Amino acid sequence: MFQIGGEISVHRLGFGAMQITGPGVWGPPRDRAEAIAVLKRLPELGVDFIDTADSYGPDISEQLIREALHPYDGLLIATKAGFTRNGPNMWHINCRPEHLIAQARKSCRRLGVEQIGLWQLHRIDPRVPRDEQFGAVRQLLDEGVIRHAGLSEVSVADIKAASKVFRIATVQNSYNLADRDSDDVVDYCQESGIGFIPYYPLGGDGELTRAGGALDRLARAKGATQGQVALAWLLKRSSVMLPIPGTSKRAHLEENMGARSVTLTDADFAALDAKRH
Repeated sequence: MFQIGGEISVHRLGFGAMQITGPGVWGPPRDRAEAIAVLKRLPELGVDFIDTADSYGPDISEQLIREALHPYDGLLIATKAGFTRNGPNMWHINCRPEHLIAQARKSCRRLGVEQIGLWQLHRIDPRVPRDEQFGAVRQLLDEGVIRHAGLSEVSVADIKAASKVFRIATVQNSYNLADRDSDDVVDYCQESGIGFIPYYPLGGDGELTRAGGALDRLARAKGATQGQVALAWLLKRSSVMLPIPGTSKRAHLEENMGARSVTLTDADFAALDAKRH
């Protein structure tokens, strides 16, 4: 378990709700019934942390989550804002204060909540003064629209700068066995008690994932899939790690959640780490 903001306890293996939308993270899912079934399966599997964003769909992910899971008994629904969309696979950063505040309020309405438990700044917009973006987050906290706030795709310096304006509950960066650019951010989050949410947690390439490679050999030895071992590695990497593997299929969801039963020794962990180099 991990306590987000020091008070909201969640199991450390959560769910990312980007893939329940249509192709290119645009429009409704191809199989709406299956998307709803995936969401309904989450609490049955003990998943109590769901990560989404206003831009997934856009709006579609939040709407489906409400339809399937409202009133969220025992669940933390985290969402984000900071992008605008005008087509499949098209993303435009927009962190003007008025946009962030309006979108957070709209997310409240779409999700059917009076307050968002965890809301995250989807990116830091280089075209908008940082103090204005951070000030908007502070305003959302002060007005009670959101309870806790996080950042996404940031450096340690970014976290320190934002921390002068509001308390950082979580950081969400791309991170997996093969993508270790945020190692210093993970370490800083560990030291500071900040939850680290690795998106794209199952990414990988080269020696690690090829047939007969390090990850494949260890997975076979454990009677697990490569994905399960990769998730188990993340969970062992840091006690503040909160992976959110996403999927639009129940079978894949159940496979991902099987990572909780995979135990890696220190030697297993070190072997995977060494093979990355």
